[in-house]
Amino acid sequence: MPDADRELQFRQMREAAREIFRYALAEASISKAFARHVHCERGVLRIREDLYHLQAYSRVLVISIGKAGHTMVEALAQHVGTASLEGIVASSVEPSAQVRGFRYFHGGHPMPNAESIRAANAILKALDAQTAASLVIFLLSGGGSAIVERPIDDEISMDDLIATYGALVHSGAPIAEINTIRKHLSAVKGGRLAQRAFPAQQVSLLVSDVPDDTPDALASGPTMPDSTSVEDCYRIAEKHEMLPLLPHSTRELFERHALEETPKSDDPAFHGSRWWTILSNETAVEQASAAAERAKFAVQVDNSCDDWDYERAAEYLLKRLHELRKQGPRTCLISGGEVTVKVTNGGVGGRNQQFALACADKIAGENITVLSAGTDGVDGNSPAAGAVVDGTTITRAQSRGLDVRTALEKFDAYPLFSALNDAIEIGPTGNNVRDLRILLAY
Repeated sequence: MPDADRELQFRQMREAAREIFRYALAEASISKAFARHVHCERGVLRIREDLYHLQAYSRVLVISIGKAGHTMVEALAQHVGTASLEGIVASSVEPSAQVRGFRYFHGGHPMPNAESIRAANAILKALDAQTAASLVIFLLSGGGSAIVERPIDDEISMDDLIATYGALVHSGAPIAEINTIRKHLSAVKGGRLAQRAFPAQQVSLLVSDVPDDTPDALASGPTMPDSTSVEDCYRIAEKHEMLPLLPHSTRELFERHALEETPKSDDPAFHGSRWWTILSNETAVEQASAAAERAKFAVQVDNSCDDWDYERAAEYLLKRLHELRKQGPRTCLISGGEVTVKVTNGGVGGRNQQFALACADKIAGENITVLSAGTDGVDGNSPAAGAVVDGTTITRAQSRGLDVRTALEKFDAYPLFSALNDAIEIGPTGNNVRDLRILLAY
């Protein structure tokens, strides 16, 4: 095949991968999830299998936390109407317009900020005012752990809180383990918001960015019984050698074994509580698969590398793709969930771009395209959601004087992908259902 035709084919496959991702993102939207699972007619709100007669409550309070905080309130208001709703929205995504009746806080992510603390204080105060005649609707999405926060111990300063989050995020630990520790250091996580809302009736709608079998890890489980314990925290900190990285105020809680236990399933706060996942990574994977099938690819799904180290995940998925490729041309492997990266040098990038660049190094010269991107539109500390690579990425980078090996070692993938126009820059989506990896062989 002439070089020009080959380059055209590579460009078409990169665009095909982008189109599959775009379609999955559109179909796994908050508005479509609410349309499927939330309805309101004549003052009766139906959430999945539950019915709530809104006029029967003295007050209906909505607390929306996470990257999809505004988007979820907006979707709820479309079904219920703003006249029936009031509450608080805490998100890292700035909305173009606010929903009437709601106070907004711009919390930090991935690190908490002063607004995160103010949001937590406002939410706790609002929950304290509820009675047994109240209904509290919690809308929870990814990113909530940093967006709303108040340390359990007043000795933990804002600087120490940020340093603690930095140590956890860069430890290489999976998100569920990170959130286990966050829960036990927080006054709002691990079921503690539910405790503050008691004795009100409570229902939580979840847009999940955590594994399906650990729903209480979402936003560090502020409204759910905590399945983790202080002993888990001590074990995780030791396993990932976290203690030397923690500031004194949090480190000494571990050293003294002084962490406070979170509420469990037998706590009275949960007797009048319900939880419904209305959107998760499964939806994004299903929709990506459907788009790939329409593009005439033979599709397989493999989510088994969820929470694996990015290098191990890259090796595994590419091996699987090569095996599937033997069955015929135009093969697509879809993988949902997240990979982990233990950052040792602070460049500009994120786990998706790091994974993609690791793949590029392994597929040089091959007719393979790999896309990895986050559904929230943000990958690490970069302005990109992720990146797309193929068999020409290494040679194209070298022709521009870009050093792939250095970019990998310094966790500095974004400048390289930006220069190649292979970064996926879509901006914050107001949604978050984890990452998608799309691998094409042709």
